[in-house]
Amino acid sequence: MKRAKAEILREYGPFDGAPSIGGVTYDGERVWLAAGERIAALDPESGTLVGSINIAAHAGTAFDGRHLFQIAGDVIQKIDPVSGELLATIPAPGQGRDSGLAYAEGALFVGQFRDRCIHEIDPETGEIRRTIRSDRFVTGVSFVDSEFWHATWENDESELRRIDPQDGTVLQALEMPAGLGISGLESDGADRFFCGGGDSGKVRVIRRPKHD
Repeated sequence: MKRAKAEILREYGPFDGAPSIGGVTYDGERVWLAAGERIAALDPESGTLVGSINIAAHAGTAFDGRHLFQIAGDVIQKIDPVSGELLATIPAPGQGRDSGLAYAEGALFVGQFRDRCIHEIDPETGEIRRTIRSDRFVTGVSFVDSEFWHATWENDESELRRIDPQDGTVLQALEMPAGLGISGLESDGADRFFCGGGDSGKVRVIRRPKHD
């Protein structure tokens, strides 16, 4: 396994009305942040909030190309990002113990913090299709190209891990500085990760490393 220090490129926040950042996703223009009782939209160029949807947003956030998915309590909400309309809900597999959320290849991937695993679920029904195990508390999850990344946060230690999406083997790890944790996680599709900073109220940008 390759191990290195995470390279932090930029920090945003904290923001008014968003004391804690949970899930993070990216729609190609805006970074969406789960901020408790709303999902806030961040312009990553200016670093300012440019909109919000007033809906419960407690943990992971994902985008499937058209819709936002947002964990709130023991459900996952499907939301129209233009109108803010709640379109559907499905049960969250952790029944309120869920953390990160990502959409890839027609499925939702849901981090389970203290259960140390990631469930692949059906986005229409919430049925669990399979489970990927971890040896650390799991927070954010993200797919980029053919890579599967997830964040860990346990005690004061946090890191980003690239794993084998089939068996969960850790292939690469990026260690965060002591005291800086990652809650939500999303790639910009290129060389950056947007990382929620939990109770710091910040969003940090980490360089996605190149590898063979």
